[in-house]
Amino acid sequence: MGSRLQKIGLVMTGVCAGVLISLNLTAQAERATSLPLPVEELRAFADVFNAVKQGYVEPVEDKKLITQAISGMLSGLDPHSAYLDADAFKDLQVGTQGEFGGLGIEVGMEDGFVKVISPIEDTPAFRAGVKAGDLIVKLDDTPVKGMTLSDAVKRMRGKPNTEIILTIARKGETKPVIVTIVREVIKVQSVKSKMVEPGYGYVRVVQFQENTGRYLVEHLGRLYKETPLKGLVLDLRNDPGGLLHGAVGVSAAFLQSGALVVSTDGRTEDAKRKYNASPDDYLRGTSNDFLRSLPEGVKDVPMIVLVNGGSASASEIVAGALQDHKRAIVMGTQTFGKGSVQTILPLNNSSAIKLTTARYYTPSGRSIQATGIVPDILVEESPGAQAAQRVREVDLVGHLENDREEKAGEPAKADAAKGEGEGADKSEDHGGPVRFEMAGKDDYQLAQAINLLKGLQIIQNSRL
Repeated sequence: MGSRLQKIGLVMTGVCAGVLISLNLTAQAERATSLPLPVEELRAFADVFNAVKQGYVEPVEDKKLITQAISGMLSGLDPHSAYLDADAFKDLQVGTQGEFGGLGIEVGMEDGFVKVISPIEDTPAFRAGVKAGDLIVKLDDTPVKGMTLSDAVKRMRGKPNTEIILTIARKGETKPVIVTIVREVIKVQSVKSKMVEPGYGYVRVVQFQENTGRYLVEHLGRLYKETPLKGLVLDLRNDPGGLLHGAVGVSAAFLQSGALVVSTDGRTEDAKRKYNASPDDYLRGTSNDFLRSLPEGVKDVPMIVLVNGGSASASEIVAGALQDHKRAIVMGTQTFGKGSVQTILPLNNSSAIKLTTARYYTPSGRSIQATGIVPDILVEESPGAQAAQRVREVDLVGHLENDREEKAGEPAKADAAKGEGEGADKSEDHGGPVRFEMAGKDDYQLAQAINLLKGLQIIQNSRL
């Protein structure tokens, strides 16, 4: 028995060494050689592995046990680190291009259930009424409890035109909410725009993808063809984030060349970086600088950035950069607070791990993690409404702490535009505010942004 355990221990040590090699973590491995191996813990792992192999009620493949061990190791770190099997890794790569199959929700794990961070606009989940903060407790007839996030996502994805039934626990509802959704090939339109009024433009970034910066320039060009802008609203509400270089490119469109957009800091030298409004930091795999086509006046037009509790990660980077450089006024409600960097590390078996390696910091050095971006002007979704009950990073079990704030989640700085009529426009379905069309006629936050831009235009003209 002892000899067998020793062999298993050696095998597991070899597996760990193989993983390190496959991740190309040579520098880290060299540093680790000066640290003693956790022999007792590895022996305990070998004991458990052997006990399962010999005594579990049914035979279990070695591959399954090791994969689950890796998955558990990563998911126990924080809500965003995860093991991606070959299918999940492929889906992630396809998703950054703006087209993938599934329901259209950004999700995480909490207490063993799938928690909705944000439904993506114009997707089956969004149209079915899935809301931020929903806990998905059952997929069809299968309970979610006990699944890994990767397993749950795999079940939610599927062939287009096939149905899936979600059983949802929603705050304020006494009974589970049952939602039937038909899967689609999700094609996320990264950027949308419209002229709200003559001279006042609106651009919405739905998600930061590979070509978001280029699409932004195209939409700005269309707006400026109609008329020179007196004011611009950049809408980042319910934008769950995406690619870092996309956020840098969007920020660079409005900032002066070379301005600091965001910095990252972690344990390794690779994790300590600064990203500036320069082609080296927002172009990837191309020499064609799309920002050269920006219409004249974009970098000086008065701007409002709209955010809410569904604005996360890359959208918080943009809002924080424009706020710190005083390039725009940030309006809305406090953002989600995901200020951590996940690095995708491919493995040799076509799978990968998603590992949290650093934290994001705004140009002034503020940490976004578990705090988010506090708007300059607090404006709720409707006049007199209470803040929507959204899940935020600080609510996720195992979240990283904010290392530069004594308290995460400080109150908003200002509330001048809350509106009148306490309790007006309360929802009757106890599920939060009634879903409305972004940039539609009932978009109260956008209306307040346009009113502020008009006021700024009057002040500017009076100074001329």
